[in-house]
Amino acid sequence: MVKKHRKDSKKRLASKHFNQGSGRASKINASTAYGTCSEQISPFGGLLGLTKVLDLFDFEKHFNEGYHAPSRETQLGDYAMVMGLVMLLFIGFNRIWHFVYLRLEPMLCGIFSVDKLPASSAYWRYLDSLGINQAQSLLRIMSRLRELAWKRCGIQYSHIAIDIDATVETIYGDQESGRVGHNPKHRGKKGYRPILCFIEQPREYLYGKLRKGETVSGEETAKVIRIIKDHLPSCVQKVLLRADAEFMSWNSVDAALDEGYDFIFSNKQCEPLFDPKTWYRPSRKEEAEFNGCMYQPTGWGQACRFVAMRLPKKPEEIKSQPQQELFEKDPYTYRIFCANLNGKAHEAIERYDKRADAENLIGEAKQEGLAAIPSGKFKNNYAFFQIVLLAYNLWRYFKLLAGCCGKKVKILSGIADNKIRIGRLILLMIGAKLVKSGNRDRVKYSIRDTRTPALLLFYEFLDHLRFKKIQECKA
Repeated sequence: MVKKHRKDSKKRLASKHFNQGSGRASKINASTAYGTCSEQISPFGGLLGLTKVLDLFDFEKHFNEGYHAPSRETQLGDYAMVMGLVMLLFIGFNRIWHFVYLRLEPMLCGIFSVDKLPASSAYWRYLDSLGINQAQSLLRIMSRLRELAWKRCGIQYSHIAIDIDATVETIYGDQESGRVGHNPKHRGKKGYRPILCFIEQPREYLYGKLRKGETVSGEETAKVIRIIKDHLPSCVQKVLLRADAEFMSWNSVDAALDEGYDFIFSNKQCEPLFDPKTWYRPSRKEEAEFNGCMYQPTGWGQACRFVAMRLPKKPEEIKSQPQQELFEKDPYTYRIFCANLNGKAHEAIERYDKRADAENLIGEAKQEGLAAIPSGKFKNNYAFFQIVLLAYNLWRYFKLLAGCCGKKVKILSGIADNKIRIGRLILLMIGAKLVKSGNRDRVKYSIRDTRTPALLLFYEFLDHLRFKKIQECKA
């Protein structure tokens, strides 16, 4: 019996789905026909990954347990309204009226199980009912979320550094509690003066609050330092506080000593006396000189360690000094710090210099919506402040989880260190099509998008963690 075989029996790459070729090249010109289709297409296909992350952390459960609901009742519920604002910020919009562009977004409508989202005015009215109580409850929810996120991401930092800083939010209307204060970019304009605390290692937001546009007092700094312990994960055993000269006072030093924290604060108020014979250089090539001493400023309860660094001034800097003929010439520029760190002076200052990244984190948070002032009422802006930073932290955890499987996928390697706007391009803004198959909704991604294989591997990784969580709960 003679059997006929095809001459080319080699397996086709089309079975791999990602290398499937089209029958012919497309031809698009001015006469190309156009029309509409009934399929739902979304530019934010990566929101499916966010729903998996929220399910992994049991976020809805912890939200319902810890959220202090306002008096206003909504048809969708408090969780859907708050998460609607979080999703808006997560996508990259930071104004509430931007909901007009997302009301019919199929991914968002599918997540909240509605035909279309409420009007932007409904979200604004809900925000108008929020206040300081809701903001404090969101901080507690973020603390629970941090504990779970560190566990799922395999993070166990026993020693962390917390950077405390203040920024300026300029206001352009008649908002409550706006004050004219320190505002170098917009001098003479009113603004808010919020405090933010970031953890150096995962670069996430720990604690903060919106404030009037006034200089931070020592009593306020002490309250912030004493409340930090309520938001730390259980694995943390030692904390290093770093702050600039605005937070330097005996109240802040005393609070740090009482809580058992290491600290190093920049100093512009105290004038410690350094022994001129003990200045040293760590190496011959080092231009800077370092020194340290114990000194008790007036009004302080005890003596503290001060470390200093001095750099020789350049000739042009010496010439530009005003009224130099009336004062003794000092050819050095000084940097002085108050710290309780052991070791040499230059080692302590090196640890403080790592605080410079906090400015980048604050700038990124402003781009993500922190600079937006949605209401004229201070209590509404106070709550919106924490909602913005909740979305900011969700992006941090989203990128950390993506980085965990980055060893297998090149495009995801190092994504945890990228800015949110880069992570948004890689993980969120991916075209997706929603289809019904077997009475079930499915999300499909293009096989011609080079990000699709990495995204599917990331989803498999999240599903594995979710399955592992279910097994742990049963055990």
